[in-house]
Amino acid sequence: MNFIELLLESFNTLTLNKVRTGLAILGIVIGIGSVIALVSLGQATQTSIQNQIQSLGANLLTINPGAQRTGNVRTATSNTTLTEADATAIATSPQITTIASVSPEFSSRAQVTAGGNNGNISIVGATPAYLTIHKITMDTGVFIQDSDVSSIARVAVIGPQAAATLFPDGSSPLGQQIRITGQTFTIVGVTVTKGGSGFGSQDNIIFVPLSAAQKVLFGADHLTSVAMEAKSSDVMTAAQNEVGYFLLARHKITDPTKADFTIMSQADILSAASSTTGTFTTLLSGVAAISLLVGGIGIMNIMLVTVTERTREIGLRKALGAKKKTIITQFLTESIILTFTGGIIGIALGIFTSYIISVVSSSLFIVSPSSILLAFVVSAGIGILFGWYPAQRASSLQPIEALRYE
Repeated sequence: MNFIELLLESFNTLTLNKVRTGLAILGIVIGIGSVIALVSLGQATQTSIQNQIQSLGANLLTINPGAQRTGNVRTATSNTTLTEADATAIATSPQITTIASVSPEFSSRAQVTAGGNNGNISIVGATPAYLTIHKITMDTGVFIQDSDVSSIARVAVIGPQAAATLFPDGSSPLGQQIRITGQTFTIVGVTVTKGGSGFGSQDNIIFVPLSAAQKVLFGADHLTSVAMEAKSSDVMTAAQNEVGYFLLARHKITDPTKADFTIMSQADILSAASSTTGTFTTLLSGVAAISLLVGGIGIMNIMLVTVTERTREIGLRKALGAKKKTIITQFLTESIILTFTGGIIGIALGIFTSYIISVVSSSLFIVSPSSILLAFVVSAGIGILFGWYPAQRASSLQPIEALRYE
């Protein structure tokens, strides 16, 4: 039996029971589709987070109050050890030679209302330096001015996502009033969209003068962070060390391991985010792999049933001189056809599902070529692995016993 005859025979056999064949293929379709869709979701999430972090500003360093170690990354706690005086000292000290500008910041979330609309939005108390350090671009109006900070002015600059939440009718927010924690603020500017979604979105923010955030809205005398722009990417490490030792001396701390602050660069944040999202993607892939395993077991079960049903046929073939190799090849071919067909349909389903998820969630649409290649390899592997035992069992039947089988 040549290869073409083998394929035709396998197709004819599989189409004799279309429902059983369809159910066998369905397990592989779901498994492959799940792998591609979930890997795509993980990679899109990872890319989105990386883009958001990189959009925060070039050569960015961030000081957070308090520190705790998580693996190799030190993350901020809710300590209140960082003050505006620290930020001023960094900006004005002749000892600091690697920092171009400094932005003291206080951020929190609050319920914001405008007319009958409301939303829980991130509030950032900022100074004019925030605009340049975080690479914010104004769409209309102006950003927070020095005079606004010094006079504790009740003005606000709103991000486009926050504007869409509070003004869904599409009217211009400029000049309109909003209430933050019961206090009235007038919108003086709207920023250009930077992309991203969720709590970390740079578009779902309302900026107010730092003094207004601390004294009017949240009653705080500390900072939640200090953003700094290094003079160049070449001095990032030197800037971290320079500012770190400066703050240690200022806070009268002699042991660096007991620092009451954390300084993180873009590379640190990207590394931590990539590690987290990488673990997330691996977890999703593992869950999808279970579907593949179940699909493979389903194919093996169906092939075993097929062997039982075709026992007399196998006995007749062997009685007429069919070799063991021919019988094995026949059943392996049928198994591989099932898995390859399921794999192709699963790939199409996975890509389509990924696209639908990206449209519904307004996220990136990313399909990794490696995940598609993996799907083909896994399809072939499942066909061979789970088809081998039924094929081996069929080829081992004795012709006389097989012909007697009822």
